[in-house]
Amino acid sequence: MTAALVAGLLAGYGIAVPVGAVGTYLVSLTARTSLRTGVCAALGVATADGLYALAATLGGTALASALRPVLGPLRWVCVLVLLALAAWGAATAVREYRGHRLATRTAPAPPSPTRAFLSLLGITLLNPTTVVYFAALVLGSQATGPAGPLEQGVFVLAAFAASASWQVLLAGSGALLGRALTGHQGRLATALVASGVMTALAVRMALAPG
Repeated sequence: MTAALVAGLLAGYGIAVPVGAVGTYLVSLTARTSLRTGVCAALGVATADGLYALAATLGGTALASALRPVLGPLRWVCVLVLLALAAWGAATAVREYRGHRLATRTAPAPPSPTRAFLSLLGITLLNPTTVVYFAALVLGSQATGPAGPLEQGVFVLAAFAASASWQVLLAGSGALLGRALTGHQGRLATALVASGVMTALAVRMALAPG
């Protein structure tokens, strides 16, 4: 139970911490509207992460049953996927930092809290990195041993809670902390932290018995 909780928290923070276009928009949205709108938008992002964690958990279980004979080698494939995502995220952040490329976006009319929730939910659901990330985690974990429904539920809820806590922090920070996190150095730091979390998950998976 504790392992599922820790794994879910790490997974949630690993996918949530990098401050990219969605995080930047979330901070700017809160700064120009209200905390209520920002929190609703943050929960939209977290809900998408939670749905992908749930889909990956359920799908991972089905795939694990079908692919049980090759789960050992598959675990190493998942480790490589996580390491590749970590390296790609870090390399992208460093490249953008060196090139000083900040996205300039035209700001539409401030949305309502409901519209903000649905908009951020839809935007995050369209991000393929999220589903690849969770699928790699879940499939890799299946190779180390079966997880029951309770452990799977704890994993999904922990991933959602981790993502929600970070997104709400971004929304609540508004213009003050938000400017620091979405600036050149802030985006580099958060991307490197997230890459470190992904790398730690990959190492943990690689060192697990089985």
